[in-house]
Amino acid sequence: MTYKFFTTICFLMIQMAFGQNNPTEQELKKKNQEAIIEEFVTNGAEKYNYNYQMAEWQNILDQGLKKDSTIAYLWQQKAMPYFKAKKYEVGMIYIDKAVQYNPERWQSYRAFIKCIFAKTYKEAIIDFEDCKKKFGNNYVMDHTYNFYIGLSFLQLNEFSKAEILFKDYIEDIYKNRQGLEHPTALFYYGISKYEQKKWNEAIVEFDKALKIYPNFSDAKYYKAVCLSRLEDKQENISKLYDEAKEDAKKGYTINEDNTIYETYPYQKRWKN
Repeated sequence: MTYKFFTTICFLMIQMAFGQNNPTEQELKKKNQEAIIEEFVTNGAEKYNYNYQMAEWQNILDQGLKKDSTIAYLWQQKAMPYFKAKKYEVGMIYIDKAVQYNPERWQSYRAFIKCIFAKTYKEAIIDFEDCKKKFGNNYVMDHTYNFYIGLSFLQLNEFSKAEILFKDYIEDIYKNRQGLEHPTALFYYGISKYEQKKWNEAIVEFDKALKIYPNFSDAKYYKAVCLSRLEDKQENISKLYDEAKEDAKKGYTINEDNTIYETYPYQKRWKN
Protein backbone atom coordinates (compact mmCIF):
# COMPACT_ATOMS: atom_id res chain seq x y z
CA MET A 1 0.00 0.00 0.00
CA THR A 2 1.54 3.32 -1.00
CA TYR A 3 1.96 6.10 1.50
CA LYS A 4 -0.31 8.38 -0.54
CA PHE A 5 -3.10 5.78 -0.65
CA PHE A 6 -2.75 5.10 3.09
CA THR A 7 -3.05 8.78 3.98
CA THR A 8 -6.11 9.15 1.75
CA ILE A 9 -7.84 6.25 3.52
CA CYS A 10 -7.00 7.73 6.92
CA PHE A 11 -8.33 11.10 5.86
CA LEU A 12 -11.63 9.58 4.68
CA MET A 13 -11.99 7.61 7.92
CA ILE A 14 -11.44 10.76 9.97
CA GLN A 15 -14.05 12.59 7.89
CA MET A 16 -16.55 9.78 8.41
CA ALA A 17 -15.95 9.72 12.16
CA PHE A 18 -16.21 13.49 12.34
CA GLY A 19 -19.49 13.41 10.43
CA GLN A 20 -20.95 10.76 12.73
CA ASN A 21 -20.18 12.73 15.88
CA ASN A 22 -21.23 16.16 14.66
CA PRO A 23 -24.70 17.40 13.74
CA THR A 24 -25.48 18.20 10.14
CA GLU A 25 -26.13 21.73 8.97
CA GLN A 26 -29.85 20.95 8.79
CA GLU A 27 -29.86 19.62 12.35
CA LEU A 28 -28.07 22.72 13.60
CA LYS A 29 -30.55 24.95 11.80
CA LYS A 30 -33.49 23.10 13.35
CA LYS A 31 -31.96 23.35 16.82
CA ASN A 32 -31.32 27.07 16.39
CA GLN A 33 -34.87 27.66 15.18
CA GLU A 34 -36.31 25.74 18.13
CA ALA A 35 -34.27 27.94 20.46
CA ILE A 36 -35.59 31.08 18.76
CA ILE A 37 -39.19 29.81 19.05
CA GLU A 38 -38.69 29.07 22.73
CA GLU A 39 -37.20 32.51 23.35
CA PHE A 40 -39.61 34.62 21.32
CA VAL A 41 -42.86 32.61 21.49
CA THR A 42 -42.88 30.38 24.58
CA ASN A 43 -40.94 32.79 26.78
CA GLY A 44 -41.79 35.92 24.81
CA ALA A 45 -45.06 36.58 22.99
CA GLU A 46 -47.04 34.13 25.09
CA LYS A 47 -46.44 36.31 28.15
CA TYR A 48 -48.82 38.80 26.55
CA ASN A 49 -52.53 38.59 25.73
CA TYR A 50 -52.94 39.47 22.07
CA ASN A 51 -56.58 40.48 22.67
CA TYR A 52 -55.42 43.69 24.33
CA GLN A 53 -51.61 43.58 23.97
CA MET A 54 -51.38 43.03 20.23
CA ALA A 55 -48.47 45.46 19.77
CA GLU A 56 -46.35 43.70 22.39
CA TRP A 57 -47.19 40.27 20.90
CA GLN A 58 -46.23 41.38 17.41
CA ASN A 59 -43.06 43.22 18.48
CA ILE A 60 -41.65 40.16 20.26
CA LEU A 61 -42.29 37.98 17.20
CA ASP A 62 -40.64 40.58 14.98
CA GLN A 63 -37.52 40.33 17.14
CA GLY A 64 -37.45 36.60 16.55
CA LEU A 65 -37.87 37.07 12.81
CA LYS A 66 -34.88 39.42 12.78
CA LYS A 67 -32.82 36.47 13.94
CA ASP A 68 -34.30 34.08 11.38
CA SER A 69 -36.98 35.22 8.95
CA THR A 70 -37.46 31.69 7.57
CA ILE A 71 -39.21 30.29 10.67
CA ALA A 72 -42.72 29.55 9.41
CA TYR A 73 -44.17 29.18 12.91
CA LEU A 74 -43.29 32.77 13.81
CA TRP A 75 -45.14 34.02 10.75
CA GLN A 76 -48.16 31.88 11.63
CA GLN A 77 -48.15 33.23 15.17
CA LYS A 78 -48.18 36.76 13.77
CA ALA A 79 -51.15 35.90 11.55
CA MET A 80 -53.31 33.97 14.02
CA PRO A 81 -54.49 36.80 16.34
CA TYR A 82 -55.41 38.99 13.37
CA PHE A 83 -57.73 36.28 12.07
CA LYS A 84 -59.38 36.03 15.47
CA ALA A 85 -59.78 39.82 15.44
CA LYS A 86 -61.44 39.56 11.99
CA LYS A 87 -58.57 41.43 10.32
CA TYR A 88 -58.30 38.82 7.61
CA GLU A 89 -56.35 40.74 4.98
CA VAL A 90 -53.70 41.73 7.52
CA GLY A 91 -53.36 38.18 8.78
CA MET A 92 -53.20 36.74 5.29
CA ILE A 93 -49.99 38.65 4.57
CA TYR A 94 -48.27 36.76 7.38
CA ILE A 95 -49.79 33.33 6.79
CA ASP A 96 -48.63 33.57 3.17
CA LYS A 97 -45.08 33.86 4.53
CA ALA A 98 -45.61 30.81 6.75
CA VAL A 99 -46.78 28.83 3.72
CA GLN A 100 -43.76 30.04 1.75
CA TYR A 101 -41.36 28.53 4.28
CA ASN A 102 -43.35 25.41 5.26
CA PRO A 103 -46.23 24.65 2.88
CA GLU A 104 -46.79 21.10 4.13
CA ARG A 105 -47.55 22.39 7.62
CA TRP A 106 -49.34 25.67 6.92
CA GLN A 107 -51.01 25.65 3.49
CA SER A 108 -54.00 23.63 4.69
CA TYR A 109 -54.32 25.98 7.68
CA ARG A 110 -54.40 28.93 5.28
CA ALA A 111 -57.08 27.21 3.21
CA PHE A 112 -59.08 26.57 6.41
CA ILE A 113 -58.83 30.27 7.29
CA LYS A 114 -60.10 31.22 3.84
CA CYS A 115 -63.09 28.88 4.25
CA ILE A 116 -64.16 29.49 7.86
CA PHE A 117 -62.77 32.92 8.71
CA ALA A 118 -62.26 35.05 5.58
CA LYS A 119 -65.10 33.29 3.71
CA THR A 120 -63.32 33.52 0.36
CA TYR A 121 -64.69 30.20 -0.79
CA LYS A 122 -63.33 30.06 -4.34
CA GLU A 123 -59.84 30.79 -3.03
CA ALA A 124 -60.30 28.15 -0.30
CA ILE A 125 -61.18 25.51 -2.90
CA ILE A 126 -58.10 26.37 -4.99
CA ASP A 127 -55.85 26.15 -1.92
CA PHE A 128 -57.33 22.87 -0.69
CA GLU A 129 -57.19 21.28 -4.14
CA ASP A 130 -53.52 22.21 -4.35
CA CYS A 131 -52.96 20.70 -0.89
CA LYS A 132 -54.58 17.46 -2.06
CA LYS A 133 -52.27 17.27 -5.08
CA LYS A 134 -49.19 17.84 -2.93
CA PHE A 135 -50.03 16.03 0.29
CA GLY A 136 -53.17 13.95 -0.22
CA ASN A 137 -56.62 14.48 1.29
CA ASN A 138 -55.32 14.97 4.83
CA TYR A 139 -56.94 16.49 7.91
CA VAL A 140 -56.93 20.05 9.24
CA MET A 141 -58.95 21.16 12.27
CA ASP A 142 -60.53 17.69 12.70
CA HIS A 143 -61.79 17.29 9.12
CA THR A 144 -60.46 16.34 5.69
CA TYR A 145 -59.68 18.87 3.00
CA ASN A 146 -62.69 17.56 1.06
CA PHE A 147 -64.97 18.42 3.98
CA TYR A 148 -63.98 22.09 3.68
CA ILE A 149 -64.25 21.99 -0.09
CA GLY A 150 -67.78 20.67 0.46
CA LEU A 151 -68.54 23.57 2.80
CA SER A 152 -67.23 25.98 0.22
CA PHE A 153 -69.44 24.45 -2.46
CA LEU A 154 -72.45 24.84 -0.15
CA GLN A 155 -71.66 28.53 0.19
CA LEU A 156 -71.29 28.86 -3.58
CA ASN A 157 -74.71 27.17 -4.13
CA GLU A 158 -73.13 24.17 -5.81
CA PHE A 159 -75.13 21.75 -3.70
CA SER A 160 -74.79 18.55 -5.72
CA LYS A 161 -70.97 18.85 -5.63
CA ALA A 162 -71.14 19.37 -1.87
CA GLU A 163 -73.39 16.33 -1.47
CA ILE A 164 -70.89 14.05 -3.23
CA LEU A 165 -68.00 15.25 -1.06
CA PHE A 166 -69.89 14.90 2.23
CA LYS A 167 -71.12 11.45 1.26
CA ASP A 168 -67.56 10.32 0.48
CA TYR A 169 -66.28 11.85 3.71
CA ILE A 170 -68.88 10.07 5.86
CA GLU A 171 -68.20 6.76 4.12
CA ASP A 172 -64.48 7.23 4.71
CA ILE A 173 -65.07 7.94 8.41
CA TYR A 174 -67.17 4.80 8.71
CA LYS A 175 -64.61 2.61 6.97
CA ASN A 176 -61.34 4.05 8.30
CA ARG A 177 -62.23 5.58 11.66
CA GLN A 178 -64.13 2.69 13.24
CA GLY A 179 -67.51 4.18 12.41
CA LEU A 180 -66.95 7.26 14.55
CA GLU A 181 -69.27 9.40 12.46
CA HIS A 182 -69.05 13.11 13.11
CA PRO A 183 -72.33 14.97 13.81
CA THR A 184 -71.09 18.07 11.99
CA ALA A 185 -70.32 16.03 8.87
CA LEU A 186 -73.75 14.39 8.99
CA PHE A 187 -75.38 17.78 9.51
CA TYR A 188 -73.76 19.25 6.41
CA TYR A 189 -74.56 16.15 4.39
CA GLY A 190 -78.17 16.75 5.42
CA ILE A 191 -77.89 20.42 4.45
CA SER A 192 -76.64 19.51 0.97
CA LYS A 193 -79.81 17.43 0.52
CA TYR A 194 -82.02 20.05 2.15
CA GLU A 195 -80.86 22.65 -0.37
CA GLN A 196 -81.87 20.30 -3.19
CA LYS A 197 -85.34 19.86 -1.67
CA LYS A 198 -84.63 16.25 -0.77
CA TRP A 199 -86.56 16.75 2.46
CA ASN A 200 -86.89 13.12 3.54
CA GLU A 201 -83.27 12.31 2.76
CA ALA A 202 -82.14 15.39 4.66
CA ILE A 203 -84.17 14.33 7.71
CA VAL A 204 -82.44 10.94 7.67
CA GLU A 205 -79.05 12.64 7.98
CA PHE A 206 -80.24 15.13 10.62
CA ASP A 207 -81.58 12.20 12.65
CA LYS A 208 -78.21 10.46 12.42
CA ALA A 209 -76.51 13.61 13.70
CA LEU A 210 -79.05 13.88 16.53
CA LYS A 211 -78.47 10.28 17.53
CA ILE A 212 -74.84 11.20 18.24
CA TYR A 213 -75.54 14.72 19.53
CA PRO A 214 -79.15 14.77 20.88
CA ASN A 215 -79.17 18.51 21.69
CA PHE A 216 -77.82 19.62 18.29
CA SER A 217 -80.00 22.71 17.87
CA ASP A 218 -79.08 23.42 14.25
CA ALA A 219 -79.98 19.89 13.16
CA LYS A 220 -83.32 20.19 14.97
CA TYR A 221 -84.06 23.53 13.35
CA TYR A 222 -83.43 22.34 9.79
CA LYS A 223 -85.29 19.11 10.46
CA ALA A 224 -88.27 21.23 11.55
CA VAL A 225 -88.04 23.20 8.30
CA CYS A 226 -88.01 19.94 6.32
CA LEU A 227 -91.08 18.69 8.20
CA SER A 228 -92.89 21.92 7.42
CA ARG A 229 -92.09 21.53 3.72
CA LEU A 230 -93.46 17.99 3.91
CA GLU A 231 -96.58 19.40 5.58
CA ASP A 232 -96.14 17.33 8.70
CA LYS A 233 -98.32 17.87 11.74
CA GLN A 234 -97.92 21.38 13.11
CA GLU A 235 -97.51 20.14 16.69
CA ASN A 236 -94.48 18.04 15.64
CA ILE A 237 -92.90 21.01 13.92
CA SER A 238 -93.60 23.41 16.80
CA LYS A 239 -92.22 20.97 19.37
CA LEU A 240 -89.01 20.45 17.44
CA TYR A 241 -88.62 24.18 16.76
CA ASP A 242 -89.05 25.00 20.46
CA GLU A 243 -86.52 22.31 21.42
CA ALA A 244 -84.03 23.74 18.93
CA LYS A 245 -84.44 27.22 20.35
CA GLU A 246 -84.00 26.05 23.95
CA ASP A 247 -80.97 23.93 23.09
CA ALA A 248 -79.39 26.86 21.27
CA LYS A 249 -79.86 29.09 24.33
CA LYS A 250 -77.90 26.50 26.33
CA GLY A 251 -75.07 26.58 23.80
CA TYR A 252 -75.81 23.33 21.98
CA THR A 253 -74.89 24.37 18.48
CA ILE A 254 -72.25 23.30 15.95
CA ASN A 255 -69.48 22.13 18.26
CA GLU A 256 -66.40 23.01 16.23
CA ASP A 257 -63.62 24.71 18.20
CA ASN A 258 -63.64 27.87 16.09
CA THR A 259 -67.35 28.65 16.50
CA ILE A 260 -66.25 30.93 19.35
CA TYR A 261 -64.71 33.17 16.68
CA GLU A 262 -66.83 32.62 13.57
CA THR A 263 -70.35 31.62 12.60
CA TYR A 264 -70.16 28.41 10.57
CA PRO A 265 -72.21 27.94 7.39
CA TYR A 266 -75.90 27.33 8.17
CA GLN A 267 -75.35 27.82 11.89
CA LYS A 268 -78.63 29.23 13.18
CA ARG A 269 -78.38 32.45 15.17
CA TRP A 270 -81.45 33.01 17.30
CA LYS A 271 -82.88 36.37 18.34
CA ASN A 272 -83.45 36.84 22.05
